[in-house]
This record gives sequence, structure tokens and C-alpha cells, in this order.
Amino acid sequence: MATIDLIVLGMLKRESLSAYDIQKLVEYRNISKWVKISTPSIYKKVIQLEEKGLITSRTEKEGKMPEKAVYSLTDAGNEEFEKLMIEISCKPIHIFLEFNAVIVNLESMEKEQQRECLDNIESNINVLKSYLEENMDLKENAPDVPATGMAVLHQQFRLVQAIEEWIRELKEELL
Repeated sequence: MATIDLIVLGMLKRESLSAYDIQKLVEYRNISKWVKISTPSIYKKVIQLEEKGLITSRTEKEGKMPEKAVYSLTDAGNEEFEKLMIEISCKPIHIFLEFNAVIVNLESMEKEQQRECLDNIESNINVLKSYLEENMDLKENAPDVPATGMAVLHQQFRLVQAIEEWIRELKEELL
């Protein structure tokens, strides 16, 4: 999956990291909220990327901690990173919202059930909006959060605001 490749290669372009460190950065930066990436996929991906010669590993031991593999980008990995950046940025944009499966089937339900489904979606949008607001407040002036990371948080917040307005309009129209 090219997206995971790009995330991992991009992190390793900045600095050498263990798979655990990559996973922690993905969690800290909330990357899995807007890109399909999971902890097991990160561990599998570093192995695959090393087998392809895009990254290399060295074993490190710190104090009494067990040994760990620390990965670095190779020249081939840097070239692949740059290729993926261009390739993915040129792809058509697809926005997949799982709740659209509910929306397209609403008219097959009674009004009361339609309202319940729309209320559930609206509630989940509100939860996401609150989460994004808290996250933006927390990270707005943090020195270790890149401007591009904040840009994605702001993008997600604006999308949530648009969906929030859209769901209100849909409720007025249908109910």
C-alpha cells in the first residue's frame, strides 16, 4: 500500500527510528485518523521496505532495554519517497465516508428511524469535532508538531464543519 510506504519513508527521511518509534509517532500525530494505517501494518511495512532495499536497519541496545532494530532510509528509499510524493499527489481525490452507506438507504426506512440514523451520525460528527478541537488546542503551539501536521488537523476540522452543516440541511430536507 503506497500510502503506508509514504508515511514510513517520510518519517525515516527525517530521522532513523525503530518500528515502535514510528508507531508512536503515528499515534501521537493521529495519522491513523486520516490515513488507513495500523500498528501491525507498520511492523510489516518496515520488514517489506527493508527487503526491497528502501530502508536498512542496525541493531541498538540502550541500557537494560532489549535490542531493537533502528531503520534508516537508503538512497533507493529516498528516490522511492520522492516518486511516491509525486505519484500520490497526482491521483484523483477520493473521500470515503462510511456513513454514506446509511445515507443512500435512508428512504427505505420510516421517518423515525431516519431521524435516529441521522442523529447518530450527527452525534459522531460532534464527537470528532470535539476531538479535533482539543487536539488543535493541545498541539497549536507545540514545537515538535510540524506545520504540515497542523495543516491536516485544520483540514479535517473544516471537513467536519462542512459535514456538520450538510447533515443539518439533510435533516431539514428529509424530516
